[in-house]
Amino acid sequence: MTLIPVAAVSGASPASAATNQFRGMNWAVLGDNFSTAPLVVQGLNQSDSNATVRAKANALYDDMAAMGVNTVRLPINTHTVGTTWWNNYRGAIDAATARGFKVILAYWEDGAASGGRITNLAAWNTMWSRVTSTYGSNTNVYFEPMNEPHGYSSADWRNVAANWLSYHYSAVPGRVLIGGTGYSQDLRDVCNDSRFSGTLLSFHHYAFFYSAMTYDAFRSHIQTRLGNCASRAVVTEYGAPMSTGLNYANASSTDNFVRHIRAVAQVMRDNQMGGTYWPALGGKPTGSLGYDHYSMFGLSGSGTDLNLTVRNASGRDRVRYGWGL
Repeated sequence: MTLIPVAAVSGASPASAATNQFRGMNWAVLGDNFSTAPLVVQGLNQSDSNATVRAKANALYDDMAAMGVNTVRLPINTHTVGTTWWNNYRGAIDAATARGFKVILAYWEDGAASGGRITNLAAWNTMWSRVTSTYGSNTNVYFEPMNEPHGYSSADWRNVAANWLSYHYSAVPGRVLIGGTGYSQDLRDVCNDSRFSGTLLSFHHYAFFYSAMTYDAFRSHIQTRLGNCASRAVVTEYGAPMSTGLNYANASSTDNFVRHIRAVAQVMRDNQMGGTYWPALGGKPTGSLGYDHYSMFGLSGSGTDLNLTVRNASGRDRVRYGWGL
């Protein structure tokens, strides 16, 4: 019982703190993270040992760090945690935290056909109990109960998230990111719910969510959906094509993607917000490319000798600008 107020105090700090300590990337499955199978992010193989996963992850983290990255957002699901693969996949988490990276572990519903709802509540809680008991004391690990809970009404999602906080007491609220309503795209209701006053908030914004806008309209749109909680918000997903030669340095561009990325970066910088770009690697392959054209990096090499190459220098620079660099 005496631990409860201690947790409450330590979890209260995000309420007035900026979040630009999160300079991150999403590392995803090639084909996306909605799956009824174990999640094997791009560059790893399910046959990899823990040591091999660590070595591969460190090779990739070296190249990410050269861009200023200090955070990685990794997917989990109920078909991954607690399996043999989980014991090895943890190498990617542990390699990150060992070098001082922050890790955001986010639950993706077990298959997109689940419609934005938790597929099996008991399995979900079992999964999170394993994760929080393992990493609850590691101050570099953060927990995101669900990615894009769009199958729930605002009230239902907030009840699910509040119940999660009560149930998983190993997770200090200050290291929990509660997603906004819909596709994590609106923080206002969660921001105004006192049950989450000690947590961080997870926010998504993509140009394809909405009709085309001017740069100023994008900035206003983003700021509105942050509500009064920009100081606690992390933009855990935002992205745009990095393989098509767009110039994200062009302030007068009429391209909707350029306007969008510039607007997101400016709002982040203005509010001292952190973010995790979608994606570093992985995601849904675009057309016949064989990779997601939003991906920031191209992957090369073999075995544990892996290398990343930036696809678009102006896109990289705009992401860094958003981080405050």
